[in-house]
Amino acid sequence: MRQYGYTEKYLTMDGQPWFPVMGEMHYSRYREDLWEESLRKMKAGGVTVLSTYVIWIHHEEEEDSFDFTGCRDLGRFIRICKKVGLSMFLRLGPWIHGEVRNGGFPDWLQQKEREGVILRSNDERYLRYVRRFWEKVYEQAEGYFHKDGGPIMGVQIENEYGHVGGLKGEAGETHMRTLTSLAKELGFIVPYYTATGWGGACIGDLLPVMGGYCEAPWDQRTTELEANANYVFSSERNDALIACDHHVGDQVTFDQTRFPFLTAELGGGLQVTKHRRPVAHGKDIGAMSLTKLGSGVALLGYYMYHGGSNPKGKLSTLQESRETGYLNDLPEVNYDFNAPVRQYGAISDSYREIKLLAYFLKDFGDDMAALETDILTRGVKPEDTKTLRLSSRHDDEHGYVFYNNYQRRRVMDAHQRTMLIGKCRQPVNFPPVDIGEGAFGFFPYRMRLGNAVLRSALATPLCCLHTKKEDIFVFYGEQEPEYQWEGEEQARVLSLSREQALNAWKVTLDQDYLILSENYVWEEDGVLKITGAEETEIRCFPEAEEGIPGFVKYRQEAEFTVYRRKAEYISPKIEVNLTAEDRENRVYDIQIVYGEREDRRKGRDTILYLEYAGESLEIYADGEKLNDHFYTGQKVPLSLGYFDFPKQLRVIVHSLFAEDDIFLEKCPVFIEDRACSLISVKAAEEFR
Repeated sequence: MRQYGYTEKYLTMDGQPWFPVMGEMHYSRYREDLWEESLRKMKAGGVTVLSTYVIWIHHEEEEDSFDFTGCRDLGRFIRICKKVGLSMFLRLGPWIHGEVRNGGFPDWLQQKEREGVILRSNDERYLRYVRRFWEKVYEQAEGYFHKDGGPIMGVQIENEYGHVGGLKGEAGETHMRTLTSLAKELGFIVPYYTATGWGGACIGDLLPVMGGYCEAPWDQRTTELEANANYVFSSERNDALIACDHHVGDQVTFDQTRFPFLTAELGGGLQVTKHRRPVAHGKDIGAMSLTKLGSGVALLGYYMYHGGSNPKGKLSTLQESRETGYLNDLPEVNYDFNAPVRQYGAISDSYREIKLLAYFLKDFGDDMAALETDILTRGVKPEDTKTLRLSSRHDDEHGYVFYNNYQRRRVMDAHQRTMLIGKCRQPVNFPPVDIGEGAFGFFPYRMRLGNAVLRSALATPLCCLHTKKEDIFVFYGEQEPEYQWEGEEQARVLSLSREQALNAWKVTLDQDYLILSENYVWEEDGVLKITGAEETEIRCFPEAEEGIPGFVKYRQEAEFTVYRRKAEYISPKIEVNLTAEDRENRVYDIQIVYGEREDRRKGRDTILYLEYAGESLEIYADGEKLNDHFYTGQKVPLSLGYFDFPKQLRVIVHSLFAEDDIFLEKCPVFIEDRACSLISVKAAEEFR
């Protein structure tokens, strides 16, 4: 059995440095028969640890009536994590925030507060309710902890305690210790116990985890925000933006030198609010992740990694809202988050950006984790668009130099013929390199690749392919790589463009392969699976000796063998009719006539893309709300397979008026003083 621990610098596995990538998915916000597919997507993207909230109101909406069925079946979710091969962190709460009604507390528990019970405290009456809930959670998890050979290796206690509600100071620390003791007493025995540490939160002697988001949809302003500090290399771990609508603590409550720099909530996207709707793009997430890596982080943990939908409540809707005392209104159903894996399982440009770093850390993270951080441009301000931001992680012999010339929603100066220096006992001078506006990355120096030592390269390592003949090291970049070696020994290197790397997938079958595809690629039970459209083309290195199921070899393209697949299908017919309108809304009925098809469980889906102009829209089938969306300028995808292929939909578009006080990065076209129309509805088939 593996042994897990940590030092003041990094996490350890079997006593050696370990650098995992963690991604958050909420089982109760996704359809249960698709959990395995989604967990495999996360693993294929390089995620090694799955984190999930256990949301109290989703399980005990009515007092003493527990529900662990359907999408709430935590036990089944844990078993699938084990099957897929992902470790797990259970974020137990009891309060979790998570854009959930009452921060996850059931309404009946909130009522107890009005009866004198002091919530989020050591009030014995409150702790009895927590004990009862956690006992039920333990029944779901029993036998699947790390000590039992199961996937659960970590538990988070509470969330933002002392930052968003709760007690402060020693009283807050005491409560966190009390909850931890209760969890252990009930049987939650794991290698790691964590607590969120930003904004002055109490950690109760637990391992603190931090966060960072590229914007703040919860900020109450409806104007452009200041340049985000998460794009500047810094030793500062606290992100003052997180939950700044509640309270901002400028200082952490613990000695940072005692703990590794771990993140559990790097924003994999952003969940928009009614008043503020920033859109997170791939480079926003990629550059932020790169900056954290160059700032010394020892765990890249993303919230959310997988979007979803709020489940249906028995007594109320289950989203955060001003009606329940919060400062923000959230969609009733939609929890897409613009995450790497979207609301219905589609992968995004953020997924591809994160995958670049996740692949590297999976193969080389033990080396990166142990290196010291040396910030070379310390003190640069986020609004500084002229200075190239630089950092290094190194020891006396080797290291990596990081550069970031990206600042979200700012234009940066380009830097021509930049001379980078790799710091170590004998510094390494890189050849001059042009770093364009918006570019970010890192270069290795004196990096050991098998028996060879790569003195420097103007390219970034992606992964190592263990093939039957040899190990092949994959690099990528936007310029000539200019590999320079020490001595005569050279490793076998495969060079990709950055665009190719974004679409690269490492899969292990009879040996390691690198597949280039814009679609999702994964291995399942020894078989290569690939999604795509009616015509799908992929590139494979090395050539698959036994071919690729469903594909035909087409041609050779440099090192890659090109394969093609063509699917026969009849496109669905879409008919859209405007059936009602007034100044506030327009109502559209959509008829869908499917061609010949298999259902999703046999490998087929139909995706509708709805383009609209308005404040928001709602989508219904047979009178049931399927989804809603706050306008951001993006097209709204709807997986018809997720809803078992409905033949009729009703879409209600709500008017956006020119005077509405909403922050939008992209405004619709107003006709007179309002926008309210369904512009287009298009269907796309997905095959695998």
